[in-house]
Amino acid sequence: MKITRIGRVSSIALVGALALSACGSDNNTGSGGSGDGSSSAAQSGGDQAGAGNVDCGTKPIKAEGSTAQDNAIQEAISTFKEVCPDQSVTYNGTGSGNGITQFTNKQVNFAGSDSALKSSDGKTEQADADKACASPAWNLPMVTGPIAVAYNLEGVDKLVLTPALIADIFNGKITKWNDPKIAAVNKGTTLPAIDIKVFFRSDESGTTENFTKYLAASAKENWTAEPAKKWSGKGEGKAKTAGVTNAVKSTPGGITYAEWSSAKDNQLGMAQVDNGAGPVALTGESAGKAVAAATQDGSGNNLKLKLDYATKEAGAYPIILVTYEIVCSKYSDPEIGKGVKAFLNHFGSSETQKSLEEVGYAPLPSEIQSKVETAVNAIQ
Repeated sequence: MKITRIGRVSSIALVGALALSACGSDNNTGSGGSGDGSSSAAQSGGDQAGAGNVDCGTKPIKAEGSTAQDNAIQEAISTFKEVCPDQSVTYNGTGSGNGITQFTNKQVNFAGSDSALKSSDGKTEQADADKACASPAWNLPMVTGPIAVAYNLEGVDKLVLTPALIADIFNGKITKWNDPKIAAVNKGTTLPAIDIKVFFRSDESGTTENFTKYLAASAKENWTAEPAKKWSGKGEGKAKTAGVTNAVKSTPGGITYAEWSSAKDNQLGMAQVDNGAGPVALTGESAGKAVAAATQDGSGNNLKLKLDYATKEAGAYPIILVTYEIVCSKYSDPEIGKGVKAFLNHFGSSETQKSLEEVGYAPLPSEIQSKVETAVNAIQ
């Protein structure tokens, strides 16, 4: 099957929380969110014409969530038409938090989230999702979304930053691009004597949470705030991925954290990150190495991953997020379950995963991909 690349969505953020309708109820009437993500759908219908041995289900599938995965899931939706031409899959990128809310409110069939459902620190996301499904809800890693430290510096094609430098830039302690601390790790590069202008996500974001997890793990002395979806550093807030990347693109001296795909779309510079084993440029391969080092934090088919943000593995790009598709293990409507299973099998396939590099994502490592395949096939 030939993978056909769809147009990029510059407003993507690397995360789609598609919420779950029909998981304890057959209600599937709305997405209930707004944002800079886009919606895409295959033709409505649902018989299996042209689907071969794939049972596509007979009811349309709705999902919502992470903007970080928006480009990725729109690509998968586009090519899914070749597998199930009469099935409809729609994804609305409104942010991870909205996706989870819509899922637990039974307004969507699955959710995209840049962090797994929480069940500690007073959070009841996992319990709420289980209740909505009337069966265990599973977190299935599907999209590896590297987070770029994206900047706008004319004439600076290569920029190396350490965890401590990144932390001090984003907490406002380093304010000039020619600061001696930055110059010390960029010998031979002429850095401009202009102000550093930090832009951050003003909305609650899984990208923010993962970026601050990285800072807290790799630069503990410089970044003391607890990781969270809400930004705790300095700078100027802009809504969603499109907001921060557009701001950097139009602002000399600007810097932000954003999904690789969006940084590429906006042709921004991207810093090489030195976690202690030498500078590492952001590529699909280098991000994949960091994901491969993750350990499973869930049990059975609940595939929560524990990422090692402080990894010093050579060639591993450490600032990554994994977007999960949050699903019911058993849907109250079997036709919805069939549709979700068919689509996620396509999304997680090696061919689709490989195609995602073109739009700024890293394929799932083979060992994780095989676990995802097993879990998806167990959905009822």
